[in-house]
Amino acid sequence: MMARVVALVMIASIAPPPAAFAQTANSLFVAPPAQPLNVGDAIRAAAAYHDSAAYERDLSAVTRAAIAWINDAAPHSPRPAVVLDIDETALSNWEVIRRNDFGRPIGGPCLAGGTDPCGWAAWDMLASDVAITPVLDLFRRARELGIAVVFITGRPENQRTATETNLRAAGFAGYEAIYMTPDGTRFASAADFKTPIRARLEKDGYTIIANVGDQPSDLLGGHAEKIFLLPNPFYRVP
Repeated sequence: MMARVVALVMIASIAPPPAAFAQTANSLFVAPPAQPLNVGDAIRAAAAYHDSAAYERDLSAVTRAAIAWINDAAPHSPRPAVVLDIDETALSNWEVIRRNDFGRPIGGPCLAGGTDPCGWAAWDMLASDVAITPVLDLFRRARELGIAVVFITGRPENQRTATETNLRAAGFAGYEAIYMTPDGTRFASAADFKTPIRARLEKDGYTIIANVGDQPSDLLGGHAEKIFLLPNPFYRVP
């Protein structure tokens, strides 16, 4: 009997979540009462979300709301601006996310057109990200309205040429400025870098009518009339 119980405890450590045993569990089944979501299950769920219509639907819902807002707000601001993040906001890194199985190694090489894991920094230098279409629609509408579009990104300054090349190729031409982190600097939170830049833009006379990003840290800290959080269950930036 003891050997049978031990075997069931060992199975519980590698088996699906306890809910999957609803039809077969008995008093011999032992499992932890609570634990975080299994990382493997989270990866499968995130991939299924991206590949289904749900991700595009949620992107479109947020950007439609942003477009409606800037349509209303721009005429009432003497110098309106929209702030955009870049990664998973304007540009999609989905190819490298899948190649790295949702890991985010910064260093290491990256071969264009390959399938092997690669370093995120090297990937950025390939300048091959595609546009996130609903955000490109938002960008184009802002430009039609004469709104200045400013990118604030956690990418380092040494990636400026590749980033600008990628943005132009993806359709984001005519932006006002790109602010990038100085080479070698580290911030506890992206908000520590991005918030002071928005404050500086306001000091320069802009009214930031919308701030759009995929991470809460893109949006924290104020200095925007309205904020819009895009879906991104694929990674977290503090």
